[in-house]
Amino acid sequence: MKSAVETLNPTRVRLTVEVPFEELKDSLDAAYKKINQQVTVKGFRKGKIPARVIDQRFGRGAVLEEAVNDALPKFYTEAVNEAELNVLGQPEVDITELKDNETLNFTAEVDIRPAIEIPDYSGIEVEVDAVEVSDEDVEKAVEELRERFASTSPVERAAEDGDVVTIDLEAKVEGEVLEDGVASGVSYTIGSGELLEGIDDAVKGLEAGGEATFTSELKGGSAAGKEAEVTVKVTQVAARELPALDDDFAQLASEFDTLDEVKADSRKRLENMKQYDQATQAQERVLEKLLELVEVPVPEKLLADEIETRKHNLVNHQLGQMGLDLAKYLEIQGKTEEEFDAETKEQAEKGIKTQFVLDELVNKEKLNVNQEELTEHLMRRAQSSGMSPDQFAQAVVEGGQVPMLVGEVARGKALAVVVEAATVKDTNGEVVDLDDEEEAPAEGEQTEASDSAEDKAEEKTEA
Repeated sequence: MKSAVETLNPTRVRLTVEVPFEELKDSLDAAYKKINQQVTVKGFRKGKIPARVIDQRFGRGAVLEEAVNDALPKFYTEAVNEAELNVLGQPEVDITELKDNETLNFTAEVDIRPAIEIPDYSGIEVEVDAVEVSDEDVEKAVEELRERFASTSPVERAAEDGDVVTIDLEAKVEGEVLEDGVASGVSYTIGSGELLEGIDDAVKGLEAGGEATFTSELKGGSAAGKEAEVTVKVTQVAARELPALDDDFAQLASEFDTLDEVKADSRKRLENMKQYDQATQAQERVLEKLLELVEVPVPEKLLADEIETRKHNLVNHQLGQMGLDLAKYLEIQGKTEEEFDAETKEQAEKGIKTQFVLDELVNKEKLNVNQEELTEHLMRRAQSSGMSPDQFAQAVVEGGQVPMLVGEVARGKALAVVVEAATVKDTNGEVVDLDDEEEAPAEGEQTEASDSAEDKAEEKTEA
């Protein structure tokens, strides 16, 4: 077999392959054997039909077609390996010449990973938010904790903001009560915004036994997005009572003995959260700077497939679970379809470039992933997916996604190398030491084990 490579552009090549006919012998034998098992010829036992009879009865062309279909993947793979190509996706194959007992010639056009030069990244400088926790932040956190320990008691008066009302609901669309539009004994805190728009104004001022009717757009259910006439009846009004902010509350709501200890713990927790956010911000901004330094051509088909995957996942998974379609989503977001398409393309292109650059960094820095790192990453992914580690690990293995997880860990390590080499300062001009920060996910890293746009990109870009 002889092969040659023609570069069509930085991300696509054409392989020209010439195969001497004798190299098709194994595939021809397999073709005759396969046809033997599929056909019946009078006078011959099944599987014992001579090759010349098969040629006469079914045509030599059918045998050649079967043999070529069997042989092409092997010869294509040999040509790819010989040229040391890092291919993406499936090739477009064209048989240019097939002469019986002489030769098989074909071409294969395929996308490849572009060659990327990683420049010196040690000079990257970024600014991140300073870790600052104010007294107001602490007071707000303690107040939220206090809210969780609020109690309620029924009152005989009209409902007010902050009260908890027990209500019955009935929704009609075009005069018909919806099958899933009736609910009884619903507990609702006035002003929380957790139910329908307009319900707060409807129930305020009502006492137990009172009812009101209002119109609202339904957020979910069989008539999601439609205007409905909603009747709400209040069956109970209860006032919320907050516990006093003192040491007794501290002992009730925490493992601490005093309120001062609760506040100190809240401050520490807020600082930790802000430090994590700061580390994530540093990674994102360092990555943006790195991508600005590198020229990364993106294969057109890979980009088109990634855009389509992102749209599919948004429409069929995320929006579907919320009872929305794309048009309603765009209306809520205040975007045109053209703006949405442009944003999706930009995000898809950035995700592909990120993976290409970080993968090249993995190779350049000779980064490896050990079992402990992979296990820690698997645990984090399992937690974010809502599955147990054992369930998640089983799904990963059965789905053949172990290489994908290894790639995620390796890319995270590659980005960490760049962040470590960069200069990170906060808005106060202080140099930020990120050594002790917990690993934050790199932009573009998957957060679900399947049905995600990044998963599809991984499948297409895995060498």
